Amino acid sequence: MNITIVKGLFIIAAIYDGVLGLLFLIAPGLAFEMFEVVPPNHFGYVQFPALLLLIFAAMFYRVSQDPVPNRFIMLYGVALKTSYSGIVFYYMLTTGVPAMWVPWAWADLVFLVLFLMSWNYTGRLANAPAE
Repeated sequence: MNITIVKGLFIIAAIYDGVLGLLFLIAPGLAFEMFEVVPPNHFGYVQFPALLLLIFAAMFYRVSQDPVPNRFIMLYGVALKTSYSGIVFYYMLTTGVPAMWVPWAWADLVFLVLFLMSWNYTGRLANAPAE
């Protein structure tokens, strides 16, 4: 891992969460229709998490601009990705979950691992002796 990879990862994460956030904010019924899943009784249940994704996208962009001093933000990303993938995989293994949520859970699991690797790497950089 190097700093260029960390920056690129967080740009990709910002775009990924930003696009999903915009999709579910602006056209919340589209994904439900595409996957033939019954939507919730009110789209506010979808639009609020969509706005949270947009907030996280802004945070990930901030990390991408200067990863070492902003590494603390990475742990919030770890929490987000753990929460989403954990919930989806839990329900996948127990009562079931609509298939539309599963690919994003796998993507978030990959982001989770890469965020932890980035956090570890930037920690080593932050603690390295000054030259």
